[in-house]
Amino acid sequence: MKKLITENDVLNLIKSGLTELVVGKDSVISPLALDRIKQNKIKIVSQSSATTESMDLANTKIAIGSDHTGVNAKKVLFDYLKKKGFDVIDLGTFTEDAVDYPDIAFNVANRVKIGEVGFGIILDATGIPSCITANKIPGIRAATCYNEFSARSSREHNNANVLVLGAKALGDETLKSLADVWLSSKFLGDRHQRRLDKIKAIEEKYLKS
Repeated sequence: MKKLITENDVLNLIKSGLTELVVGKDSVISPLALDRIKQNKIKIVSQSSATTESMDLANTKIAIGSDHTGVNAKKVLFDYLKKKGFDVIDLGTFTEDAVDYPDIAFNVANRVKIGEVGFGIILDATGIPSCITANKIPGIRAATCYNEFSARSSREHNNANVLVLGAKALGDETLKSLADVWLSSKFLGDRHQRRLDKIKAIEEKYLKS
């Protein structure tokens, strides 16, 4: 199925401050979108190039975990990333027997915090509760992502180090696509670092209280 990139998609890209549009081999760009791309000097990057960039991170360890609602989706992502050459460790859970998501989210995020892994990926039904949990750990910047724009922006603007996904909200192919985009995107620094510094200051203020 062809993916249509519309003028609205490009406008959202521009509003976010991004200067590159990643397109897959099956993408079709509408005429109006092309006009916006030319007017705003947006660089078009092929998905294959983005995938190649992600392989630069293949030496970076990734911890992945899920609660019982995300077991099957976790296996899909684990196998997919392993095939792409990533060093992935699976922190469970491994069955559909009910577990508490805070335990899994903490385990994954804490591995990032202590430097055992470079990135973490967590799955639960919606991606919201595990994200809330992970962000309680100082230094963790977890982001619940639901499309390629949010995945790319969370890395480029927010330097997210934990990706949280909704296993019951997203299909397998979307999960793979979001992981690809997230892992291939790089923090842009500059004004975004200034904003992260302000977040860190807020975090440190309440750690002292």
